[in-house]
Amino acid sequence: MHGERFPVVTGLVVRQGRREWLVSAAQIAEITENGPGLTTTREKLEPFARTGEEVLLSRHVLDHQLIDLDGKRIIRVNDLQLTSTTAGWRVTAVDVSPQPLARRLGLRRPARTDQPREMLDWADVEYFTSEVPAGSPKATHERLARLHPADIAHLVDAVPFRHGAEIVASLPIETAAEAMEEMTPERQADLVAGMDVQRAAEIIEQMAPDDAADLIADLDDAKARDLLDRMEEEASGDVEDLLAYAEDTAGGLMTPEFVSVTPDMSVSEAIDHTRRLPFEPEIIYYVYVVDSLDYDTPLLLGIASLRDMILGGLERRMEEVMTTSFHAATPNTPAEEVARVVSEYNLLALPVVEEGQILGIVTVDDVMEMLLPGPWRERLPRLFR
Repeated sequence: MHGERFPVVTGLVVRQGRREWLVSAAQIAEITENGPGLTTTREKLEPFARTGEEVLLSRHVLDHQLIDLDGKRIIRVNDLQLTSTTAGWRVTAVDVSPQPLARRLGLRRPARTDQPREMLDWADVEYFTSEVPAGSPKATHERLARLHPADIAHLVDAVPFRHGAEIVASLPIETAAEAMEEMTPERQADLVAGMDVQRAAEIIEQMAPDDAADLIADLDDAKARDLLDRMEEEASGDVEDLLAYAEDTAGGLMTPEFVSVTPDMSVSEAIDHTRRLPFEPEIIYYVYVVDSLDYDTPLLLGIASLRDMILGGLERRMEEVMTTSFHAATPNTPAEEVARVVSEYNLLALPVVEEGQILGIVTVDDVMEMLLPGPWRERLPRLFR
């Protein structure tokens, strides 16, 4: 069934009392609203016994939740459309309208029967593997993995845990990490707690360090230690450094990934250097000019915006386009003060500095996530990725 745009119906299961009979596709003459018409008699039917490979539409798909890939939502299947083709009967669409449900419940006058039916092409939906018995064809969710990570996260947050875990387990590591960054902290922690520990460590490695630290902080100490020990040394070191700061401080909000260049670079060289960074910066509107690229915590000399760099000319040196007058926080600056400075001066990011050395930056979206109430926080887009 999985892998075909419109899967073939191989047969029907007919129940009589407690017994079930198999009607092969070749024995189906027609299928109407009143039921199937057969080309054979009951005496010629064989008892039905699952071989473990079948997906039974009435038991495993009808009335179940599916993923609407085109609409990026979770839907409930109220009916199925079967179409006769030269290759046999095929499943071509699912009906998510209320009318079929009302009909099946025996309501004589379903509400708003004049409403158009909402039919979704079968090729645009995916079912959950956990809803079909062992041995049946499994959904790989390859098409789902091509959605935007934020859309995947919304789908995971909208379904029961087992379905969400199935989605994340099917994703490539990098895609899973990007989607996890968009999920609620509660769902992140639940998924990691129930996930294979090695895969969880690989996913967390690919997350932005500040997001990874927030996730690790929500786990019990033993689980957190196990994950950190399995991560690459550089990634786990970044996370552990962030965990040393209180959550409601600039240190707890910052990310250690930012664009740094030296003052002797030309603007053109600084742009080329940015392209070659081994990580994807959370925000690149600002470039931080430091005394050396050889240290983990170099001295911050100045800040330049990409706008100033481009308009100032590609051949100018960074020390000519940077400003040495800038706002900064210390690692222990309260989050509320960080938010005030970011808001008052319309900043997209604020450097976190200690004794002149830059430790990281706090981006405006991280500030908003920290301070906004839960419902508003979930609506906040990551505008600067």
